[in-house]
Amino acid sequence: MPNPTFANILRGSVCVCFLAFVFQANAVAQNSWIATWAASPQPGAPDPSKPIFNIEDQTVRERVRVSIGGARIRIRFSNEYGTAPLAIGAATVAVPSHASTVKSSSIQAVTFGGRNSVTIPTGAPILSDPVAFSLSPGTEISISIYFPERITAPTGHWMALKHARISQHGDYTRADKIEGGIIVGSSILVTAVLVPARPSQRLVVAFGDSITDGDGSTVDADDSWPGDLARRLAKTADGSKIAVVNEGIVGTRLLKDCFLPDIGCFGASALARFDRDALGLPGVTHVVLLQGINDIGFPGAKLGEQYLADPADMRTADDLIVAYLQLISRAHVRGVKVIGATITPCEGVDLPGYYSDSKEVIRQTVNKWIRTSGSFDGVADFDAVLRDPEHPSMLLPKFAFEDHLHPNVAGYKAMADAIDLALFK
Repeated sequence: MPNPTFANILRGSVCVCFLAFVFQANAVAQNSWIATWAASPQPGAPDPSKPIFNIEDQTVRERVRVSIGGARIRIRFSNEYGTAPLAIGAATVAVPSHASTVKSSSIQAVTFGGRNSVTIPTGAPILSDPVAFSLSPGTEISISIYFPERITAPTGHWMALKHARISQHGDYTRADKIEGGIIVGSSILVTAVLVPARPSQRLVVAFGDSITDGDGSTVDADDSWPGDLARRLAKTADGSKIAVVNEGIVGTRLLKDCFLPDIGCFGASALARFDRDALGLPGVTHVVLLQGINDIGFPGAKLGEQYLADPADMRTADDLIVAYLQLISRAHVRGVKVIGATITPCEGVDLPGYYSDSKEVIRQTVNKWIRTSGSFDGVADFDAVLRDPEHPSMLLPKFAFEDHLHPNVAGYKAMADAIDLALFK
């Protein structure tokens, strides 16, 4: 038998290498996950008068609405702002009827390394095992968490815009209904829900302040602009391929942290949290960045006798632009596109000092740069959509919430409808 030629050996080696590459790629794909819902983790100010900061031997039942579906889920829990290790005694996921009730046949245990309980180290998140739980796009799920030990400083999301139930004493994670207890408007611990990723799927992260978080929208209705965008995308041919998650936090700024308990502002600056809350989410391909209004408005503005920021802390348009460029650079090195959203009008806001003519000049300068610099991968011109043509420094009345800073439900829908979906290709 003749000896094999070098060419034959080379062809065989290439074939083997190619098959190994395909096998490895398929294995990676099968183990990949993508976020279908998320909320930015926040610290809080411990307050014994508030039930959410005074939990012991109680169950918290909260709900989230996913954007895309899947046959399995994983849940990310966070103790990133905790002051001590945090014990989860049990956790379940189910199909909700409302804040307190779930369909008993749908209840599934959430485990951690095969165990029903886990202790999360101080400052850490933890990811659950995969749970066989079939989800359709846009459906709501209920997550119940039993806390056997006292917690006073949970990591949470304080403007959840979802009613949650804190039970009386006991483990109610497998109960179809939690009787009694207290209804609250915040969520704790749960910061992301993941589903298995499929080829060509994309994840859009809405990143910003209270206008992204949904201040002025309807509790339990998911009608913030990211929620409306998710619904709009779901109606398209690519609806099952594009997830949308909301990583807004009330009161946040590009350049400075915010810790103002009186207005519910607990959040790191965009520069500090961008990698964790946007770029760190599995499957992220696009970020819609709407941030900057509070950098302009806070300095010198007052809530009662309290300044939201020192008047001397006023930033220039160039300061904001440098921050945008930094976020864009950090996204681009990971292959993530950033859609720049123009800053919306705020004249008439009911906080003395928040608006001024000089601050309006900064806003207009920044918006011109967002529109024309070419630094972003695309632009969502929310200012053009929401402003009053007769008075461009103010929101159009039909789109304005009562505080004249946040859009109302119609305004949020107009924002979502104005985004060019081709930007997410």
